[in-house]
Amino acid sequence: MLVVAPIVIGLAYVAAMSPLREPHRRQLNALMLAGAGAAYLSSGGVGRWEIAFTAVVTYCAWRGLSDYRWIGVGWLLHTGWDVVHAVRGVPILPFAEHSSTGCAICDPVIAVWCLSGGRPLTELFRRPATSKA
Repeated sequence: MLVVAPIVIGLAYVAAMSPLREPHRRQLNALMLAGAGAAYLSSGGVGRWEIAFTAVVTYCAWRGLSDYRWIGVGWLLHTGWDVVHAVRGVPILPFAEHSSTGCAICDPVIAVWCLSGGRPLTELFRRPATSKA
């Protein structure tokens, strides 16, 4: 469950975002990234680096307002930060020991979707029309 649940959560996030129309879907994803980037601020688990990381992810979120790739990069950076916190034993949720590990598994699912353009699931799985020559 430590692996499966975070993947399911990532897929549920994508499914929940998919019905939103552009540009609102991209804007909300940028906002979610900014919030995730600030999630570790209260832990202080990596000292002053928490502030620097938040600034970098906030920049990615700002750039993500116009380009999904930046949102994807931001989620990948957050994945790395989750790993740092998991290794240091300072989870994102102090009462949930494996929360940073789960987040490190969930975040790449969201990142891949964003890097692929953040398209609705119906478009991701639609077969391209074949032309008749």
